[in-house]
Amino acid sequence: MSRPATLALLFTLLGAARAHAQQLPEIRGYYLNVPLWNDSTPFAVGGFGDLQRLRLMTAPALGPLDFEVAYEHLLSYSERAVSAAVGSIIGGLTPGGGEWLDLQWTIEESDHWLWRHRFDRLSLRYAGESFEATVGRQTISWATTLFLTPADPFAPFDPADPFREYRGGVDAIRFQAFPGTLSDIDLVLRMSDTGNGETLTALARGRTVWKGWELSAWGGSLHESAAAALGAAGSVGPVALRGELSLRDEADELILRGTIGADTRLEAFDRDLYLVLEYQHDEFGAAAADELLGVVLSEPLARGELQVLGRDEFAAQASYQLHPLLGTSLILLCNLNDPSALVFPGASYSLSNEVTLQGGLYLGFGDGTQESQFDIPSEYGIVPTTVYLSLTAFF
Repeated sequence: MSRPATLALLFTLLGAARAHAQQLPEIRGYYLNVPLWNDSTPFAVGGFGDLQRLRLMTAPALGPLDFEVAYEHLLSYSERAVSAAVGSIIGGLTPGGGEWLDLQWTIEESDHWLWRHRFDRLSLRYAGESFEATVGRQTISWATTLFLTPADPFAPFDPADPFREYRGGVDAIRFQAFPGTLSDIDLVLRMSDTGNGETLTALARGRTVWKGWELSAWGGSLHESAAAALGAAGSVGPVALRGELSLRDEADELILRGTIGADTRLEAFDRDLYLVLEYQHDEFGAAAADELLGVVLSEPLARGELQVLGRDEFAAQASYQLHPLLGTSLILLCNLNDPSALVFPGASYSLSNEVTLQGGLYLGFGDGTQESQFDIPSEYGIVPTTVYLSLTAFF
């Protein structure tokens, strides 16, 4: 089915659901405002900026059919010019990428302003007694680890993203079967268009629990390349252990991608201290600084498969609850091949059950000196110092 025909069918079914509903479906919302300032670097235009996001969500039903719709506006302002570098740091404001359906449009664009709107969810789901079938833009996650998730083939989060309320939707046909209470089978057919051409992904995953460990495996064609992965998560005492490993046949070369990690929750001064450590080895990544440009221009990055640029990366997080309403966090991302590091401390305060105030600071360490226009000296050394505040309100 063509893209216009698919869109027409989804909107027609949505209209039918609303027409047959006994009452108007509930509409929920989310508003985010992020004023920020960043320093100038050879790779980013600095100055003051502001990002605003308004998201409206509803889930009407028509008999056994459930719909999920999420529509959002994004308005960004930059004192000097709309900077892509700032958007990449605060990546969660425009989740997703490479979607097949054309559901994003620009309302207004100038040197300082950019106003866009999009559907981040537009899907139809049918649920039986032991299965579910979903078609349209939806959220899918096969991640086992928490920050660095190379074996998750569906729009993974940016690990430097402070706003993780909503994962980017992907355009797919999905069938899930539940043969047991602790097991499921997942079949996904996904269409993508990254600007470098359309690709088709067809994957199958099985997941179960054995002796307290969650075990999973998937395989098939990922962006028209053979791929397979394994995942495991469990605990030893108070420490949770996680790992995922994938293999890809990319241009007749076998590519290994994997992450191992551990996380635990401790009590410190009668408050919760949460710790996460992860290490990733990714052969799509750059083994040295002189390979970074090639990774930036690579097909895997264009397809949205890479969260970081280095071959060997380390992530750590420490979160501490100073007060029931006040939480702090410190996150570190380190490229072991540059070497360079990104440190971002942050804090959040709950003004009410629906409103949260958050602030943070991004600090990049490493070589930031550009010797030529084709040179990327390090992954995190080029990141501008950035300070942000945010107000999040749900309604």
